[in-house]
Amino acid sequence: MASKEPTVTTPDREAAAGTMDDETPKGERSLRLAIIVGSTRQGRFAPTVAAWFADRAQQRGDLTIDVIDLAGSGLPDVLGSTPVPEVAAMSARLSAADAFVVVTPEYNHSFPAALKNAIDWHYSEWRTKPVGFVSYGGASGGLRAVEQLRQVFAELHTVTVRDTVSFHGGARQFGSDGVPLEPARPNAAAGRMLDQLAWWARALREARTARPYAA
Repeated sequence: MASKEPTVTTPDREAAAGTMDDETPKGERSLRLAIIVGSTRQGRFAPTVAAWFADRAQQRGDLTIDVIDLAGSGLPDVLGSTPVPEVAAMSARLSAADAFVVVTPEYNHSFPAALKNAIDWHYSEWRTKPVGFVSYGGASGGLRAVEQLRQVFAELHTVTVRDTVSFHGGARQFGSDGVPLEPARPNAAAGRMLDQLAWWARALREARTARPYAA
């Protein structure tokens, strides 16, 4: 199956990706959503899942999308005291985001090492922002990876939203066009999660503006 590569996109239309918060309130800038492609393995399916979700997200009128593919990030494998230019470039994109969605497979009941590396290279960039998850895998649909990621992101002072999007069976759930074979359930799940993410993103952005966070 050919992978549909995700791209950085800007929403240019309104549609029913969400159900409540799919318009930017008058006078308020749109929310910047960073979608992180968490797998770097050769032959990975993550770009297909990320591209589908980015397309759903960009149909809303309140989100500006930035897809961050870890496979092309150039992040060093070993944490160091002096960030290299690739780290600084990603730091700027994460700092600019109001919210995050992590697209992750499940490897051996957990999430990819490259994703943990990207998380650990940063700290303040994540803080006081909401995080959502899109996962895929075998029978669990990647949910065991998500539950571990919730613990990691809690340590970074983020808010992880309740609802997730998960694909049990991974690639078998998608057609050759990169679209789910049975789209109703994942589309609805994506809408619910994006509604929750947008609510938290606005609330936390307002809180950060109003007062410092006691970390």
